[in-house]
Amino acid sequence: MHSYTIGQAARLLGVSPDTARRWADAGRMATHRDETGRRLIDGRDLAAFSVELARAGNAEEEAPYTSARNAFPGIVTAIKLGDVAAQVEIQAGPHRLVSLLTREAVEELGLEVGMEATARVKSTNVHIDRN
Repeated sequence: MHSYTIGQAARLLGVSPDTARRWADAGRMATHRDETGRRLIDGRDLAAFSVELARAGNAEEEAPYTSARNAFPGIVTAIKLGDVAAQVEIQAGPHRLVSLLTREAVEELGLEVGMEATARVKSTNVHIDRN
């Protein structure tokens, strides 16, 4: 399972590291310590928190979230696999992006809920890049 530092989680959530630390200190984000003492957030926990945060409208700290050249870095929050096709959801700050792609592409990328990925939007298509 992928884990993220407070700084990485803050970047994926579109907030400052201080805000992410306050949320962790308040118990809003579950964290654990690694062998060196760094505070980490489990990828699945971060995925669930990012969805909750987006639904709540992030009223605590409204930070602008922009994308460069239609790239939306975020965290995979859901994967639905069919026999041939797949649906991948990414929460990128306040943006929820859904991409329909082949099951083979999801498997080749090794996508899992909780891992970091970037959604690239071109016209009406959303392409997923594994980070």
